[in-house]
Amino acid sequence: MELPSAKVKTGTSQAPHRALLKSMGLLQVEVERPWVGVVNSANEIIPGHIHLDRVVEAVKTGVRLAGGTPMEFSVAGICDGIAMGHEGMRYSLASREVIADSIELVVRAQAFDALVLVPNCDKIVPAMLMASARLNLPAVVVSGGPMLAGRFRGRDVDFNTVMEAQGSVEAGLITMGELEELEEVACPGCGCCAGLFTANSMNCLTEAIGMGLPGNGTIPAVYAARLRLAKQAGMAVMGLLERGVKPRDIITPASIRNALAVDMAIGGSSNTVLHMLSIAREAGVPLDLETIQEISDRTPNLVRISPAGEIHNHMQDLHEAGGIPAVMGELLSANLIDPAPLCVGAEHIGDLIKNTRTANPEVLRNVEDPYLATGGLAILKGNLAPEGAVVKQSAVPGNLLQHKGPARVFDCEEDAVAAIKQGAIERGDVVVVRYEGPRGGPGMREMLAPTATLVGMGLSDKVTLVTDGRFSGATRGAAVGHISPEAAAGGTIALVQEGDVIEMDIPGRRLELAVEQAVLEERRQAWKAPEPRIKEGYMARYARAVSSAGLGAVLD
Repeated sequence: MELPSAKVKTGTSQAPHRALLKSMGLLQVEVERPWVGVVNSANEIIPGHIHLDRVVEAVKTGVRLAGGTPMEFSVAGICDGIAMGHEGMRYSLASREVIADSIELVVRAQAFDALVLVPNCDKIVPAMLMASARLNLPAVVVSGGPMLAGRFRGRDVDFNTVMEAQGSVEAGLITMGELEELEEVACPGCGCCAGLFTANSMNCLTEAIGMGLPGNGTIPAVYAARLRLAKQAGMAVMGLLERGVKPRDIITPASIRNALAVDMAIGGSSNTVLHMLSIAREAGVPLDLETIQEISDRTPNLVRISPAGEIHNHMQDLHEAGGIPAVMGELLSANLIDPAPLCVGAEHIGDLIKNTRTANPEVLRNVEDPYLATGGLAILKGNLAPEGAVVKQSAVPGNLLQHKGPARVFDCEEDAVAAIKQGAIERGDVVVVRYEGPRGGPGMREMLAPTATLVGMGLSDKVTLVTDGRFSGATRGAAVGHISPEAAAGGTIALVQEGDVIEMDIPGRRLELAVEQAVLEERRQAWKAPEPRIKEGYMARYARAVSSAGLGAVLD
């Protein structure tokens, strides 16, 4: 089989191409070998990416050891934590499509034979998986790894601890001096934030779906094992190229279901729903919210990593308990994992996980003794969310799994945060934050600021929050997001008025607005779509083309 790079480097008419390659110092033998694009998302604004140049160098070493020629190129990246709580968060989810598109452009234009993709944080991981499925060249994804937890006055802390501490200052529970002391130690070094937030969730699912080597999701960023893993990734892609194994051979209905089972077992970020829908779409695999709920219903929740649980374990704890192979091994013991799908680390995923069980049941429980009989995520439907909504039920206080209360309505995140800080939200309220969906935001901002403020002010077990936006993986509490259709599309959430009663029943999978249908129709007739918040540039184009959250917020 002729490799794609042959059209660039073979024959008399390709002499000018070879001359350009040699102008960069390549030897003829390097030109002749298979070309492996190494996609580097390193930059100096994301803690999870500040060290990726070292990881990429290790990848390139592995490619060379296995007989390939690595060629590095870069993509954009946004730190969700630094974008949080202001206009910058509108651009985070939207960057996923830009990253995937930019990879496609370079790979097709330069005729690479295979790819190693090196992400670490939030939207960059799913974007690279989307691109790999779209391009369908032999590919391995290797992340930069999680940050270690910080230590503050004898306890483990992380980025989310600081987010929640803001509310504690507002409530007078801690001093400004204590907050400043905490922020010095909460994030002790490079890596994606130490809890099971979106970045770490997606890095774990990369491993579970078969596109990352064992340890991809959990080996800490600062461990030497991370660099060894990167070298192994470079070598592994050459093996895939030789065998002719491509992403669409790996990303199949069975492997998608495996990844979702792991997602439910570990209690991953609710953002994984958006990303798994988009990855499946690129791979040509049918997937909908009903399938996700079906997998959640049959998969036990085995892990409580920050922000879930009373004892805040972190990613290093999950790694020491056996990581994702142990999670999958536990599920396999109950026939909840299909061992047959191909993967980048072995012939079949079952080869990596058979006879593998937890090394620490206090972090990763045995399948016979789960935290919950069902998964960490739940899909809710009802007249408030006819096309679905998502909640991380493993992070919801038990007393709020079922809740009925009056709506407190806000048309943007900032107004909701201001009301919470001013003490205007009371026990039993349902905070509604709307016009923050994919189209209306635009960009479907994460609502970590309001949820973290509620936690810090001692309200997280007294108040629920629903939105057509989304939540950070760091969110805990009764937080329901992704309400579809969104307000900007005329969804029911646009019709909610102050004081309307909203009923949430997570075990019953329901989210209802207790208003007569006739009244809702009257309100619908009077409703007018608001003016777009952004009227030019990429985000204006994004808002016109983006689908609903229920379809993955992909571009049509």
